Amino acid sequence: MSEQEIKVPDLGGADEVEVIEVLVSQGDSVEEEDPILTVESDKASVELPSPGAGKITKITVKVGDKVKEGDVVGMMEAGGDAGGSDDDKGTGEQAGTDKDQEAKAQSEDKAEETKPAPKKSGGSRKETVKVPPLDGFDNVPVIEINVSEGDEVEVDDALVTVESDKATMEIPSPFAGKIGKILVSEGDKISEGLDLVEMTVVEEGGEEPASEAEEPSGDARQEGKSEPAGKPEEPKPAPASATYEPPTPGAKVHAGPAVRKLAREFGADLTRIKGSGPKGRILKDDVQAYVKSQLQQTQQGSTVAGGGGAGIPVVKLPDFSQFGDIERESMSRVMFATANNMQRSWLNVPHVTQFEDADITDMESFRKAQKAAGEKKGVKMTPLPFLLKACATALAELPQFNVSLDMERKEVVRKQYIHIGIAVDTPHGLMVPVIRDVDKKGLWELAAESAELAQKARDKQLKPAEMQGACFTITSLGGIGGTAFTPIVNTPEVAILGVSKAAMKPVWDGKDFQPRLMLPLSLSYDHRAVNGADAARFTTLLSQLLGDIRSLLL
Repeated sequence: MSEQEIKVPDLGGADEVEVIEVLVSQGDSVEEEDPILTVESDKASVELPSPGAGKITKITVKVGDKVKEGDVVGMMEAGGDAGGSDDDKGTGEQAGTDKDQEAKAQSEDKAEETKPAPKKSGGSRKETVKVPPLDGFDNVPVIEINVSEGDEVEVDDALVTVESDKATMEIPSPFAGKIGKILVSEGDKISEGLDLVEMTVVEEGGEEPASEAEEPSGDARQEGKSEPAGKPEEPKPAPASATYEPPTPGAKVHAGPAVRKLAREFGADLTRIKGSGPKGRILKDDVQAYVKSQLQQTQQGSTVAGGGGAGIPVVKLPDFSQFGDIERESMSRVMFATANNMQRSWLNVPHVTQFEDADITDMESFRKAQKAAGEKKGVKMTPLPFLLKACATALAELPQFNVSLDMERKEVVRKQYIHIGIAVDTPHGLMVPVIRDVDKKGLWELAAESAELAQKARDKQLKPAEMQGACFTITSLGGIGGTAFTPIVNTPEVAILGVSKAAMKPVWDGKDFQPRLMLPLSLSYDHRAVNGADAARFTTLLSQLLGDIRSLLL
């Protein structure tokens, strides 16, 4: 018997890989090609095979260690004729060498399958383009494929166009080259890190590589690998009812890259899924069964859009076609999101609305006098900057309006910043960009920023960060009409100001009635956080600030 080293074979171009599973122990007997370790790269998990038949005498690595080609991971005593007589030594050594070479070749073939982008001769290579960060969005649908297989593209050329609830965006190519296989279709939902397209990147002086067969996923290769003789067939995944396990803090998840990718696409927490593979390894079927079970639970007992949750009866619709011709069309993503948000706010917030009229006669005279100055600056001065400034002053003086309620922890969150959302009517639906630090900005700056954000909202170019963090919201229907309305609080904010159309009204000055331009204000508030007296103080203060804009300077 002779002892030999167990070394890491060629990893197909991967540098260091992590040991995620040790499959044998000291004293175990193994056959040639039996798996010794499982390692995981960025793209796939691979089992490292035994270089021959024999007994394991030592394993020198553990789970979590990083290894690379040529590293010694253990020792084994070779069996068979490996320790024959001196007369047979040459023959034995030759046979061992042949076996080693054959094992290495097989390992190289296996590792070659896992290579995502092997370098090609002549400076050309194959690249898989992944979805870049989407500015905070997740699971956004593809609405247009901008390239076809065989197209030549340059860096930053648009590959696909996606649409979120609030914006459309193009995903650019990070390379110049030729499009190979397109890995997504219109209507698919994609997230950061998902494979998008395969392409051939031809460096200067390089040649395009020949087309290659589609690479199977890491799990497909693992499942397609024949099992060693004598091993029983692995059981099929457990039924959906057995796929849930309470999460264990710090627990290590045994799953390959393809399974992890699938879980990310579904939004599934792998720590809650019970693996049915060898040694508790999570398979794709486990993820799919878990997601299916969670959907069934949601449909049976959770709140869904359209009602039915929280004890609210579902509104059953009649067959409208019996009354006449009808047409049906899908809700836009913006409309569906707005409907859900409005329903959630209305059901959770006890709404009260306080009304007030503000005399803006002098403010309007001053605003119109700024027309020439605005033309020089390229900015139009509207009533909105005055409203923003007045609301910021009121929020600072009455900080009980600049809070959110954490009912679970029984805490009031008091905000030390003043960011105000402005509701914008767009062809795609209602959007609410947020102007930050309103209290620190002047009227011209507010006018320019509000105009820019409103245009981005109409063009569906708003980023998530530009729609988050508001303490208070202003929604105006003054450009359309109406005398008053009751806006819905945009929870977790506790108040929203509605502005209606200004109108000339006779106002008694103590001696006579004077024609004054009056602006109707409607303040809706969360009665859990704000009482009626404070709401009256808030609207009265707004009326005073707008009635004499000089007070905004104090």
